[in-house]
Amino acid sequence: MSRIRNRAATVAAIAVILLAGALPVTAETGLPLPRFASLRSDKVHLRTGPGIRYPVDWVFVQRDMPVEIVAEFDNWRKVRDWQGTEGWVHRSLLSGRRTALVRGGIQPLRRDPSGESALIARVEERAVGHVIECAPAWCRIEIAKVRGWVRKDHIWGVYRDETLN
Repeated sequence: MSRIRNRAATVAAIAVILLAGALPVTAETGLPLPRFASLRSDKVHLRTGPGIRYPVDWVFVQRDMPVEIVAEFDNWRKVRDWQGTEGWVHRSLLSGRRTALVRGGIQPLRRDPSGESALIARVEERAVGHVIECAPAWCRIEIAKVRGWVRKDHIWGVYRDETLN
C-alpha cells in the first residue's frame, strides 16, 4: 500500500513540475523570465554568484551588448550572453533598451521586411544594433546610424515569437 502512495505522490510531483514549466515565470520584479536587456557600460563584471563577494568570472567589454536575464536575486541578475556564458551582474549595469547581435555571417539589411526589398547595407557578424521594432519574422534595427530590416533568425536578442512596437 505504501508503494502505491509513493507512486501517486511521485506522479503528482511530476504533474506539478510539468504544469509549472508551462506557465510563464515571473521574477521578483514582476517582469517575465527569461527576458532580454542590454549592457549599460563598456566594462561589466560577470560574477559566479549574486554579490560582490563572489569572484569575477568574466568581463564584458561592449556597451549595448544584448544579454538574456534568466534569474533574479535582490539587486542581482543572472544573465546569459549569445554564446551561452552565464553569470551574475548588478541590475545597475543593465538597461531595458533592446539591442540585437547579428549572427550567421554577413547579413543583408533591407528597406522593408521582405527578402525582395531593396538592400540598404550588409552587416557584419557580431555587429550590435538597437532594435526599433519587430514583426513576426523581421526586426527593424539601427546599426551605425543606418536603419533597416533584418530577419529575426539572423539576430540574437529577440525571441522568435516576440513582436515589438
